Amino acid sequence: MNTLLLEIVTPNGPIFNGQVAEVTLPGEEGEFGVLPEHASLTTLLSAGVIDFVKEDKVTESVVINWGHVQVDETKVIVLADGAVAIRGDKESDIAKALSDAKDLVAAASDNASLIASVSARLETAAQNLI
Repeated sequence: MNTLLLEIVTPNGPIFNGQVAEVTLPGEEGEFGVLPEHASLTTLLSAGVIDFVKEDKVTESVVINWGHVQVDETKVIVLADGAVAIRGDKESDIAKALSDAKDLVAAASDNASLIASVSARLETAAQNLI
């Protein structure tokens, strides 16, 4: 399987660092996907959800408030101002992550439709984890 390195980093430290099969990012101009051997680019990211499929076919989500991404043929590096990973072994961990993620997006944007869209995607992602 062809993969690429995904790094998601905040001022507080790394959120994710590993090989993935694909990544979907909340670009400022709209959502876009990245696969291995993607053309190089650097762009701004808006508040939203980063979805990625790991080598083991498990999909994970990370919510960001805003940031930048640099893409090349072998890696995707996300520098986010704030991020919350939606993962956990217990329902209470997932519920806490969802609450933190919703607060992060609400603080970054006053766009009600964006907040509703992100909230709906988070609820779906959380259901897949339980």
